Amino acid sequence: MKRWLLLLLVLIAPVAVSAQTPVPEIKADADVNFLKLPPDLHLGETAGVAVNSKGHVFVFSRGNTTGPAYAASAAQLLEFDRNGKFIREVGKNLYAWSYAHVVRIDKDDNIWAVDKGSDMVIKFNPEGRVVMVFGRKKEASDEAVPWTRVTPPRPAIDGMFRQPTDVTWDTEGNIFISDGYINSRVAKFDKNGTWIKQWGDRGTKPGEFNTPHSIASDAKGNIYVADRANRRIQVFDSNGTFIRAITIDVPFDPATRPAIGNMPSPEGAAAQAGAPWAICITPGPNQVLFSSDAYPGRLYKLNLDGKVLGVFGRSGKQPGQFGWIHEIACPSENELYVAEILNWRVQRLTLRPNTLTSSR
Repeated sequence: MKRWLLLLLVLIAPVAVSAQTPVPEIKADADVNFLKLPPDLHLGETAGVAVNSKGHVFVFSRGNTTGPAYAASAAQLLEFDRNGKFIREVGKNLYAWSYAHVVRIDKDDNIWAVDKGSDMVIKFNPEGRVVMVFGRKKEASDEAVPWTRVTPPRPAIDGMFRQPTDVTWDTEGNIFISDGYINSRVAKFDKNGTWIKQWGDRGTKPGEFNTPHSIASDAKGNIYVADRANRRIQVFDSNGTFIRAITIDVPFDPATRPAIGNMPSPEGAAAQAGAPWAICITPGPNQVLFSSDAYPGRLYKLNLDGKVLGVFGRSGKQPGQFGWIHEIACPSENELYVAEILNWRVQRLTLRPNTLTSSR
């Protein structure tokens, strides 16, 4: 009996040690002033950021607001060069602009904007002209009102969206749109914009979603969905077959204040920590995944299997602190751009991976 007990302890011990291994804290330099805006141009809630092959930075902001506090039009897409110099506004007065959500750049430097308010996804060519339109907004002539949530949810409609959130592509150019706040699915189109299929519905089982808020793909064409309210990142092949789920569980200081609102209860804090708001996968042969949460307001670096390699930041208003990171651009493993809703800014982060220290 003692022999079996000793063997059991030997087998368990490495697992316990591994589980207690602290996650390294990443050191980084944060630049909050690299964007040079003209005197009469201001960012609003900065929902999206993306970088093209030239290093130009695209910012999708809830600026240029007109109208009352509710039912306002709040979307403006701006381009800056690699040094932060303002170049132009893309899609000024565009019919689809309503409420900015994210901007993405594909491998050919086409610009994709996802507008949550108009239920539309727009593809621009690099020159800034509209070349493809997905979805359709409600018409003013039809006494348009925002989509409401009902129980059970209304069935999703092919080619239409209800508050879409993000877009990505696989290795063959197929288009994947996360949809979103009311629908709970991923919509797939081919490279020509033809509807192929959808997968997912509201729920907690593998392949189901509760606010699929961000989406990305790896070099193999696998699709990663930030299933925010379910506090996980789900991974699928390009046909929608579930592969695995990634959860982020890194200890944090319970005294950390949220970026806005009352201190959460311990149960509420645990439910928020690690819940993915934004995800980004780096290019190149050695890809890594970055994810962000709203509380305690951190960035996480992971390998594609879901192991957390490092953590950075916390909620706040200073450089290197965050107020609801809504989108991440990661042109390389050590260069990140993060768009913040509450702080109305984009931070350029230069990670210093050789200065890792243990976090709590």
